[in-house]
Amino acid sequence: MTTANKISEFLNQKEIAVVGASRNPAKYGNIVFKKLQAAGYQAYPVNPSTNSIDGHPVYPNLASLPDSVKAAVIVVPPPVSEIIAPQAIAAGFRHIWFQPGAESPAAISALEAAGINVIYGTCLLVRVYP
Repeated sequence: MTTANKISEFLNQKEIAVVGASRNPAKYGNIVFKKLQAAGYQAYPVNPSTNSIDGHPVYPNLASLPDSVKAAVIVVPPPVSEIIAPQAIAAGFRHIWFQPGAESPAAISALEAAGINVIYGTCLLVRVYP
C-alpha cells in the first residue's frame, strides 16, 4: 500500500485518539488534538497524567477508549511509543500515525507485523487544514 493510500485510510476514520495530548497549548499534543476537532473528527485525548483538556475528558490509555476508536496519532517520545505499540495491538487498533519525533523502529515493526496501517515520516498537521 502506498503512503498516500495509508494516509487516506487513516483520514477516513471519524474517531481518532491523540496519545500524548497535552493541556499546554504550545505542545504538539494539544495542537494535534485541536486541529482534529476543528476538522470535524471526534478526537479523544490520551494522557495518564491529566483528566481534562479544555473541558474534554482525557483517557489514561488506549484500552480505556470506546471500542469504536481504531485510529491514533502518537505524539510522545520514542521510548513511550514502544510502550504504546503493544497496547495498540491489544486494543485492536487498525491505524497508527507517528508524528515526527515519536517514531521508534521497534514500535513501527511491531505494529506493521500485527497488520496495522502505520504512517511515519510525515506530519499529520499538514494533512488536516482547518
